[in-house]
Amino acid sequence: MIVKEEFLSKLRRYFSLNLYEVKIWTALLSRGVSTAGELSDIANVPRSRSYDVLESLEKKGFVIMKLGKPIKYIAVPPQEVLERVKKNMKEDADEKIKRLEDLKATDVVDELNALHTQGVELVEPSDLSGSLRGRHNLYNHMELTIRNAEESVIIMTTAQGLMRKIEGFLPTFEMLKKRGVKIRIAAPVTKEAQGAIKDIAKFAEVRNTDAKARFVIVDGKEIIFMVMDDNEVHPTYDVGIWVNTPFFASALQNLFDMAWKEMKTVKVKAK
Repeated sequence: MIVKEEFLSKLRRYFSLNLYEVKIWTALLSRGVSTAGELSDIANVPRSRSYDVLESLEKKGFVIMKLGKPIKYIAVPPQEVLERVKKNMKEDADEKIKRLEDLKATDVVDELNALHTQGVELVEPSDLSGSLRGRHNLYNHMELTIRNAEESVIIMTTAQGLMRKIEGFLPTFEMLKKRGVKIRIAAPVTKEAQGAIKDIAKFAEVRNTDAKARFVIVDGKEIIFMVMDDNEVHPTYDVGIWVNTPFFASALQNLFDMAWKEMKTVKVKAK
């Protein structure tokens, strides 16, 4: 039996199996029913490991052990395996989420917060900076920074960035509005963005600009700025810099305030 390495890699990724497991499983699928020794030879897996691997696959719902001697194994149909894996993943995720939720009721979080507060007090202001690689990581940190705002949030972005932020941060913007945080967004407003702007108009003021820049300023203290044009970079290679610097952040905010006065307010058309 010849199975391409690329195919085995996909199975490992999708089903969370190790290399021996995918080799034994695919070998069994090709035979339907087989012994551990036969599968070891077909899959080129050490015979001493084949029994452990089959036991693991049985627990995960990929195979069934057939009664009798010699012991044989039956392959579970792939569609049924897929459903079992989905169910197991969901149960595992639910259990982990429950444990994390239960953690909130303990003093562990308080102790962690105390450690963090103590650590931050010892950090030099110049050390409160970092590089964020990949748009997923970038937006996660951006949301964290915005969510902790107390007074103001300023966002300058591209047309595509405006759509992404409205889609991803809308619940956060709503929460900030209830807390009295002032949110201002400057971006090139396209026809495609008009519908999305209607959703955010209740929480933030949006103004149109042709200027090309991507940055976020929170409370005049923290800055996250992106160093690349999102039209020219793949999301996985997007890069941002986060800096906690009231001196520079307040200066950039003053420049933004002057530019803000010249920008045109985006009027939301009623349906």
